[in-house]
Parts: sequence; structure tokens; C-alpha cells
Amino acid sequence: MNHNSSMHPSFFVLMALLALIALLACVIWSIRRHRDPDLKIECNSPIDELIASLAGLTLGTPVPGNSVDVLENGRFFDVLLEHIGQAEQSIHFETFLWKDGELGQRLTNALAAQARVGRQVRVLLDAEGSKGVGRATQEALRSAGCKLVFYHPKSLRNIGVFNDRDHRKLVVIDGKVAFVGGHCIVDEWLGDAEDGVHYADVSVRLDGPIVHSIQAAFSENWAGETGELFVGGDVFPSLVPRGEVTLHAAYAKPEGSAPAVKILHHTVICLARTRIWIQNPYFIPEPDAIDAFGQAVRRGVDVRVLMPATSGSDNPMVQHAGHRNFEKLLCCGVRLFEYPHTLLHQKVMTVDGVWCAVGSSNFDDRSFETNDELTLGIADASTAARLDSIFERYAARANEIDLERWRRRGLWHKAKDNAFYLLNELM
Repeated sequence: MNHNSSMHPSFFVLMALLALIALLACVIWSIRRHRDPDLKIECNSPIDELIASLAGLTLGTPVPGNSVDVLENGRFFDVLLEHIGQAEQSIHFETFLWKDGELGQRLTNALAAQARVGRQVRVLLDAEGSKGVGRATQEALRSAGCKLVFYHPKSLRNIGVFNDRDHRKLVVIDGKVAFVGGHCIVDEWLGDAEDGVHYADVSVRLDGPIVHSIQAAFSENWAGETGELFVGGDVFPSLVPRGEVTLHAAYAKPEGSAPAVKILHHTVICLARTRIWIQNPYFIPEPDAIDAFGQAVRRGVDVRVLMPATSGSDNPMVQHAGHRNFEKLLCCGVRLFEYPHTLLHQKVMTVDGVWCAVGSSNFDDRSFETNDELTLGIADASTAARLDSIFERYAARANEIDLERWRRRGLWHKAKDNAFYLLNELM
């Protein structure tokens, strides 16, 4: 007698669940795919004639009449804390990474003191990057009257966006003065980056009409997390020219298109005619960027990249991931320099000696596609020269990578490079 076996109903439930998961994965992949087009541009005009185009492509506008002060390493915090202490109306502070320590305590004391005398103090911290902020610090800020908010905290409503982080670092004082760059609120950012413990970084102090753009960037995520829209002369005052520098801010992430910071970086690589010098701690260019660098070199552009070595990095796995593309970059004619002494955290690019970028964006897919970032385009030869001098100072103590020697690196090194690159792509 034959017995026909039938499949258990739970099998079909399992298959349906797996099919649903696969469908959802395809939907998520499709959403991300549409935000990662292969960018192309053809233009023979010099970059200093295209500032309006750069701003427009990145959903901004060129803003003339500003002053720019480049601030390095621990000196940045001396200037920042002085300005916080002089605030008369409002202080808006946004950052990715904050850990309790000496620096965090100094900043907490300064913000709390201003809140206690009636200043409007709004603090926006990334929930993942700033999980090192202890309860005592949070209570000290809130009890003084500061409005403290975390971006994308772990919760069910954020499950679909938890990987999207707020990587911006900005401060706006009274709506009149702004700070933008790479500095984080961690004790390693103090000092002069010369002891092997403290990090190097670059931020800028801005005075002039561009501050409205920085305030708008802060408002974007503040309104998204709190629903609060702030208006009035204490946050958006009338601003008069304070210098001769034209700037534009890139920070928007439109749905269905590439984020502004990616468009900005790719476009200026394609426009460069003589020089591209990059300082970035996490340099993992995608294939289209590598091709653009190669095309730039063939046009006669001097392309150099300065980054920390694995011995100087706070995340050697990321440096190994970047190593995976070194051979292709070197074959393209890109010159690569690794600084072994400490973390170089500045996110800086100069182009043709007349335009430069300073901001929060790493040169990797996470910053260009996922994170909320803020990069300033600065059309000013003197600021570009100042940033180039920083490059030269660190490059003099860095190791330039030689192609033939690089090809002979050990098998274990190559295995780590490929493994960590794959892991980085999956993340």
C-alpha cells in the first residue's frame, strides 16, 4: 500500500516568509540603487569660472562676502569655546562623535553656563557615534536648560534608517558665526598632533552670509528629530558681508539622485586642470571615482592623496580596505602618501590652487551615499594655499607608496586588504 506524504503547512509558511524577506531586500536595494548613478561630466572651463554651476548642481547657491579662518588641531577648541562664551542669543551644536572626557566636560560646562543665563542652546548628537555621552553629561546639559536630542536613536520607528547616521560637525553662534569641519568631541582631538596620541584635524570659522546655509543644515535634522522650526533674528539675523570669499554648502540628500556631497567631489575631480590634493582619513574611492582620477592624470593633473597609515589610524581595518585599490590608483598615476605617526582626520581637498573643500565627508561610499554630511566649497586661492601648506607639512613626514614595492607586499597583507574591502562593501 502506497502512502502519499504531504508537506507540513509550516513549510509553506516558511517559504512565504523567505519570499517576503527577499522581496523587501529587493525593494531596499532598488531604493539605494537609484541613489548611486554613474556620474559623468564634460567641460573645458576652469573651475573658478564654474562656482555657480558647482553650487547649483549640489542644490546650493554661491554666497559671496565671507571670511574664512582655518583652525587646526586643538586650537580649534580654544576658539570655539571662546565664541560659545560670547554668545548673546543662541548656540546650535551638531556632531557625530562625543565621548565623555576632559574636552566633553569643558564643552558641557560652556553650553550649560550659557543656557542658565537664557541663551537658546540646542545640541544634536548622533545616537550611535555619541553613545559615549554618559547620563551625568546628559543631565547636566538638560538641567541647565539645553535642548539635547539624539539623531536616529535605537527604536522600532528607526529600524529602517538606523544605518543612516548624522556625520556632520557644525556649530552656529547667534546665527552670525559658524564652525564646520572634522573635529569631534573626544580627548584625542586636543593637543597639536605631535605626540602620537592626539589627532590632526582641520575646521574653519565662518563669518558672513554663508552662516545662513550652515544654520539651514542644522535646522534640517533638528526639525526632523524634534518638529521644532526656529525663526527670528536670534537664529537667522540679517547678515552683511564680512570678507571677500565666496562659498557654497553641499549637504542635501535628494531622493532618487546622488547626494550633494558625492556630486560635488566627483564634479571637481572631472573639472580639475592642474592639481588635486586630497587629505582624508578614510579613502576608499569607488570605481567611477578611480576612473575619474585616471582621466585627470591623463589631462596632466597632479593628483595626490594623503591619509593615515594603519599604524596611525583609529580603524586599521578601513585602511586595509582602502589598500585594495592602491595598485589601480598607482597605475593611474595617482600619488599616495601614508602618514604613520597619528590619525590625520582632516577632510580636505584643493583643486587647481583656486578652490577647496572642507567638511565632514570621508572619501568613501558611506559618506557619499548614506551619512548626512556637510562639505563647504570655498572659492579662494589664499585658503587653498593654506590647506596645501598643511598637506605639504604632513606629507614631508609621510611614506609615499611605490608601485613595484606595493605589488610585492606579503600575502597576509593582501588577504586582509581584500577581506576588509569586501566587509566594507557589505556594510
